[in-house]
Amino acid sequence: MTWARLALTGAVGAWIGYAWLPHLVTPACVWRGPRSARRIALTFDDGPDPAWTPRILESLAARSARGTFFLVGQRAARAPDVVRAIAPAGHEVANHGWSHRSLWLSGPARTEVEIGRSHLLLSELTGREPRHFRPAWGMVNAAMFVALRRWKERCVFWSIQPEGLRPRVAAGQAAHVIRRAHPGAIIDLHDAEGVAAAPARLLEALPAMIDGLRDAGYTLVTVAELLERADDAGARLRLVPEATRAGGGPGTGGTRHLP
Repeated sequence: MTWARLALTGAVGAWIGYAWLPHLVTPACVWRGPRSARRIALTFDDGPDPAWTPRILESLAARSARGTFFLVGQRAARAPDVVRAIAPAGHEVANHGWSHRSLWLSGPARTEVEIGRSHLLLSELTGREPRHFRPAWGMVNAAMFVALRRWKERCVFWSIQPEGLRPRVAAGQAAHVIRRAHPGAIIDLHDAEGVAAAPARLLEALPAMIDGLRDAGYTLVTVAELLERADDAGARLRLVPEATRAGGGPGTGGTRHLP
């Protein structure tokens, strides 16, 4: 019995160290953009949905609004034409993992596959490597940070989420976003069903949400655009030290593959 308890305690401790403690460093991930401008990023998780994502794209196009779509690799493989339609419409394609599996339940090898396999597929479908990753359910593990460095992606969370695990009517979603809007906000929306009928409610909420944000003086941008000013400022701070390094600019490298 003592050995069983020791084994259980060890297993729990290992899981805490691997899956729970890494959340203590997530404040270093992206939760919002700079406060210096009234710019907001609409982001869409869990797609592409062959029925709903095109309708969300149409709604955005009707108001000349752009956003960032965090796509699930398996779903992208089943709806490649939908993926190919996103970037030409001015939106950003980002990585939401291969299967939407919680990283709390993924070992290092599975975590690498979740991030890397989706990265490769989205790169192939769009002709551009995704720069940003959002973990399913917002759950991280220690291996995620290693994989993100390998694939040169940045972890992006959100600062406003109008609908999480509990459904919220469309009018309530729009009001929640407009009430909580702030410069640099990243809004987490869902264009595929995680919660039942979520994309239908989103489609109804989007017009009022977009109009309300614009009436409040906000410009809607992609996550990449939202963060570019912060990146440019960081690059200027690093400019002098980098100029003194041997070897010049960054290497180009070759095509990457999963090990």
